[in-house]
Amino acid sequence: MPLRPLKALTAALPLLWLLSACGEAPPSPQAVPLMMLVNQPASHDGRLITTEGTVRRVEDPLHYWIEDAQLRRVAILPDALIAPYLGREVRVTGRFSHAPDQGRRLQAEHVIPLDD
Repeated sequence: MPLRPLKALTAALPLLWLLSACGEAPPSPQAVPLMMLVNQPASHDGRLITTEGTVRRVEDPLHYWIEDAQLRRVAILPDALIAPYLGREVRVTGRFSHAPDQGRRLQAEHVIPLDD
């Protein structure tokens, strides 16, 4: 005798819950100081990280980066996300990349000012 639709759904709910619990949670960003990103960039290439520094820029060609007191630098993209914090201490979370022809870059997802 076939299960009624409500009984079939009730029987399937625990299985559906179990399957949904098997999905991976999004990765948490790893806190990495600029010193590590400069000294060991390949170790962090492609990873979601959080780092801190002071926002600086150059006009020609226009680009932004963060730096620490020892002038260790990582470029920050996109410009529109980081530009409002020029001259300020920030914490940036995003995807880090390193390539010999492009240098150290952080594709920012979040920027939090630290000097408020």
